[in-house]
Amino acid sequence: MDARLERAEAMYERAVFGGDASGLEVANRELDGLEADLALARGRVAHARFLDGQGEDAEELALFERAVALYRLVGDVRGEGTALFWVGVFHQVVRRDQESARAVFERSHELATQIGDKLTLSYVLRHLGIAEHVAGRLQAARERLEESVRLRRELGFQAGVAANLVGLAYIAVAEGRRDDAVAVLDEAGEIAEANGAAGVMRSIEEARAKL
Repeated sequence: MDARLERAEAMYERAVFGGDASGLEVANRELDGLEADLALARGRVAHARFLDGQGEDAEELALFERAVALYRLVGDVRGEGTALFWVGVFHQVVRRDQESARAVFERSHELATQIGDKLTLSYVLRHLGIAEHVAGRLQAARERLEESVRLRRELGFQAGVAANLVGLAYIAVAEGRRDDAVAVLDEAGEIAEANGAAGVMRSIEEARAKL
């Protein structure tokens, strides 16, 4: 059982049987945090099903927005920044609405920067880079992805590095730097293979086929 559930149970018994209701507010706040975690997790599972070709889940956006609201309610800045990122992903990936996504990503970036959440920053920068690429702003796209790669290398998030290198390869092609794209994909392949990132390997092979 999650520790927050155990504490809520203990506070309930203390209130009902011991006559001490002083912990109920804390219990509610912790349960709000737990509900936020659950909503975020369910939203991510729904998104994974979408990526697997199972179609849009009508509840995905609502789950992410619920997580945002609850994290904000309990003052969890890290959680709020992460959940906002996923709201942005929904708009960008599911709805193909780059402008709506950008506004949410920018706010997520602010919160992640505020608390030094480098992992979330790496994700936000990746997706802001995608938005710049779609808009044809190749230099800005490359800079965003390169910063994301730097953060992911620093964190040891190797599969994420490989995924970003695929994006940088596409940008290199768009800029007319085919040889650079080939080299970047070779590096991505080595990293993905070494880290068992089969999904990224598929993306690498798709990119190679388009060169």
